Amino acid sequence: MSKPDLTIHLAAPRGFCAGVDRAIKIVEMALDKWGAPVFVRHEIVHNKFVVDGLREKGAVFVEELDECPPDRPVIFSAHGVPKSVPAAAEAREMVYVDATCPLVSKVHIEAQRHADNGLQMVMIGHAGHPETIGTMGQLPEGEVLLVETVEDVATLDVRDPARLAYVTQTTLSVDDTADIVAALQERFPAIQGPHKEDICYATTNRQEAVKAMAPECDALLVVGAPNSSNSKRLVEVGARAGCAYAQLVQRAGDIDWRALDGIRSVGITAGASAPEVLVNEVIDAFRDRFDVTVKPVVTAEENVEFKVPRVLRMATA
Repeated sequence: MSKPDLTIHLAAPRGFCAGVDRAIKIVEMALDKWGAPVFVRHEIVHNKFVVDGLREKGAVFVEELDECPPDRPVIFSAHGVPKSVPAAAEAREMVYVDATCPLVSKVHIEAQRHADNGLQMVMIGHAGHPETIGTMGQLPEGEVLLVETVEDVATLDVRDPARLAYVTQTTLSVDDTADIVAALQERFPAIQGPHKEDICYATTNRQEAVKAMAPECDALLVVGAPNSSNSKRLVEVGARAGCAYAQLVQRAGDIDWRALDGIRSVGITAGASAPEVLVNEVIDAFRDRFDVTVKPVVTAEENVEFKVPRVLRMATA
C-alpha cells in the first residue's frame, strides 16, 4: 500500500546553540578530569535526553548546593546562578566550574553595571525560570523588578522613574519582548536598555526560521523539553505566524498522529537544548508513515563557538 506524500520543511538553524554545546562539553570534560561523580546544580540544559545521557556517564544532578558533598566538583548550569551560589561554594572550599552561557553572563554584567551607576533594574522574564532567578540574584533583593507581560508594566512601583534600566531573559519571544519594551519606554521615557539586544542570537535565529516556514506548513512540531523556554516560544511563534497546529514534542513517541491526519506538509525545528539525534528520530517516524520529501528552510548560518573555562582547557592541554 502506497504512503501519502508529505513535505517536511526542516528549519535551519535548529537545535544546539553554542552555549548549550559548551555546557555539555564542560560536564564531559569535568568527568574526564575528576572522574565520577561530578555534581551539577540544576539540569545543565533543559533536555531530558541530554541530562539522562550525562547521568549515565556519572553526572549527579541536584537542585541546591547543599545536596553536594564538599569534596566533589560541582558545575553550575548554563542558565546562570545568583551570586550567592558561587559565594557559598567558596565558603565550603568546593571546586566549582561555572557553565553559565556567556550571553547570559553578558546580561549579568549589564545588570551590575547599571546598578553601579545607581539605576534600579527591570527584568523582562519568566518568574521561576532558572535564568531569571540567576539574573535577579546578581543584585540585592528589591533592586530588580520582574515583568512578564505588557500588563505588568502598568503596575510597576519604581523608586525613581528617571533612574531605571532594563534587561531581558535571553530565550524570550522577540515580538512579545518588543511589545513589553515599548510599554516600558512609553511609561518611563528615561529607561535605559542594553547596548546590544539581550535575546540571544540562537533564540532569534530559530524564531526567524519558524516564521519563514510556518505559513507553508499544515502543522509544526518543535522538538524540545516542556521546561525549555526557547522551545515553548517556538511553538507560540509558529502558531502566531499562521500554522494551524503547532506542538512541542520531546521525542517521536510524543507525536499525536491523529492530530496530523490528512496533512500534506509539516515543519520541524528544535529548541536550542535539543540534540539532532531527536530531530532525526522524528523525521524517521514520519518516513515510516509517509513518502517524505525534506525541504530545508535556511534563514541564517551559525558559526558561534564559546571556549570552555580555563581550568578544563588546562586539563586537556
